[in-house]
Amino acid sequence: MTRQNYIFTSESVSEGHPDKVCDRISDEIVDLVYREVKKVKPEDAKRYEQYAVSDPWRVRVACETLATTNRVVIAGEVRVPHTLLKKDKNGDVVLDANSHPVVNPSKFKSAARKAIREIGYEQNGFHWKTAKIDVLLHGQSPDIGQGVDNASDRQGEEGAGDQGIMFGYACRETPDLMPAPIYYSHKILELLAAGRHSGEGDVGKLGPDAKSQVTVRYVDGKAAEATQIVLSTQHLDGSWDSAKVRKVVEPFIREALGDLKIADDCNWYINPTGKFVIGGPDGDAGLTGRKIIVDTYGGAAPHGGGAFSGKDTTKVDRSAAYAARYLAKNVVAAKLADRCTIQLAYAIGVAQPLSVYVDMHGTGKVDEAVLERALRVVMDLSPSGIRRHLDLNRPIYAKTAAYGHFGRKAGRDGSFSWERTDLAKALKEAVTA
Repeated sequence: MTRQNYIFTSESVSEGHPDKVCDRISDEIVDLVYREVKKVKPEDAKRYEQYAVSDPWRVRVACETLATTNRVVIAGEVRVPHTLLKKDKNGDVVLDANSHPVVNPSKFKSAARKAIREIGYEQNGFHWKTAKIDVLLHGQSPDIGQGVDNASDRQGEEGAGDQGIMFGYACRETPDLMPAPIYYSHKILELLAAGRHSGEGDVGKLGPDAKSQVTVRYVDGKAAEATQIVLSTQHLDGSWDSAKVRKVVEPFIREALGDLKIADDCNWYINPTGKFVIGGPDGDAGLTGRKIIVDTYGGAAPHGGGAFSGKDTTKVDRSAAYAARYLAKNVVAAKLADRCTIQLAYAIGVAQPLSVYVDMHGTGKVDEAVLERALRVVMDLSPSGIRRHLDLNRPIYAKTAAYGHFGRKAGRDGSFSWERTDLAKALKEAVTA
């Protein structure tokens, strides 16, 4: 029996948190590579007396970023598939399969500076203009690449880029079918960021670095009230103390919590250590992939362990986690369950998942084994099938880096396609077939 009365806490971090700065830069690199392949046109290769075609299906990126005081290091591997077509000795057009022109490193540096500027860092210890940026990206290892490429030759579909387990989750606690604590923790920081970027009033004097945490009391299985609220936010005016910061941020917190009651005896911890002027990578080094629980469900559901940011979608750490969320959300949207956890497991070079596991936490309207079989029917869960179904071969990832990869609105540009609920009808039909 699932517990009905309990207290649960989740945290979020802002776009200016050191680790999130790194996630953003890594995802800007992913987007840059996808944009580059779309730029290639036949006339671009005339100087080679060949023809160029772009192939986003062959993009490979595994990008890690380190940020510290006025220093950014971008490392990892990348393949930008500007495939060239040429004529052989018989005059037939053939693929030059070994052609992978490299993106100019200056473009990677520009992408990083643009991200830092948009986040808002213009402080002495970390400034988008003056930070030294090292680009240490290199070509993808052929030993790793063959797991995807050779599998496609053998099986007719891509193999997974690595082994791993991924989880998806959905529940009825919020309109976006997300757990309440992480939903409200994100919302607080999103509203504060919007206020900061507006530059209006005292909220415009906040800095980019911030963390939030919300504790929610559940009664009869439903989110009833917030019992603890924690916020630490950077501020640019060194004279501010905790009381001044609370005066500035409390209206935004109350707006973010919306219909969630704030308990009469709720404890507020606003900048509990006092002054917070030095922030971001100048105050604490950042790394890509250190906030994976913030990226997902705030600890309310399992996480397979792999980070998302900086990876192309042959990496099932990313694409299969999106697919699992998509499926879980559609299960709940179809009213087949009030809560749903889905696990997918993969092996490198193998296309289809090794296992599909469903747990509806005692709220299901159908047998879980039946639903597990139905999921494979309604969606091709190979990496190529996921990429095709969710249209993932596009530059849509920088905006995922902060405020969670889930519980967001699907965009017209194809972003957050895994948040759609367009599979609900097919799932209903599949479980009754």
